[in-house]
Amino acid sequence: MRKIKLISILIFIFFIIITFSMGLKKEKVYDTIDVVGKPISEISLNLFNENNTLNTNELRKNKFTLINFWASWCAPCRKEHKNLLFLKKNGDIKILGVNFKDKKSNANKFINDLGNPFYLIALDEDGKKSVSFGVYGIPETILINQDLVVVKKYIGAIDKKDVKEILKIVGKK
Repeated sequence: MRKIKLISILIFIFFIIITFSMGLKKEKVYDTIDVVGKPISEISLNLFNENNTLNTNELRKNKFTLINFWASWCAPCRKEHKNLLFLKKNGDIKILGVNFKDKKSNANKFINDLGNPFYLIALDEDGKKSVSFGVYGIPETILINQDLVVVKKYIGAIDKKDVKEILKIVGKK
């Protein structure tokens, strides 16, 4: 009887080890780059310093909109900020900032200290609205056209190479 218990336990442990090792060998890359070429979801976002909402359908007014997901606590967001300011000054593009899981006072300080590249700032206090855009971390930036179709998606901080690419897409260089 004791041998049967021991054999049963060993078989069970062997089964668990095999199951876990098979799961670890599967490559699971969560990449939302496949949103390119597809329209964004129609959702409403609360605006930052206004008692108003923005429906993504309203973005059709812009030839291009760059939607930047950022937070004051995000170091790469701070790094990319100068590039967003450059785009605001030099590109024929509207930049919508979506403040992600942040304290409003910290976000205000961030904008006051570094400058405001955004024509509108929306809130995503719990991070749930950003999922509709295929965002799973910040910073992430999505370039959409008038038809609300994603033209390009940038995961991570926007750099000078990305700025040149964005300007080329929107017809400024």
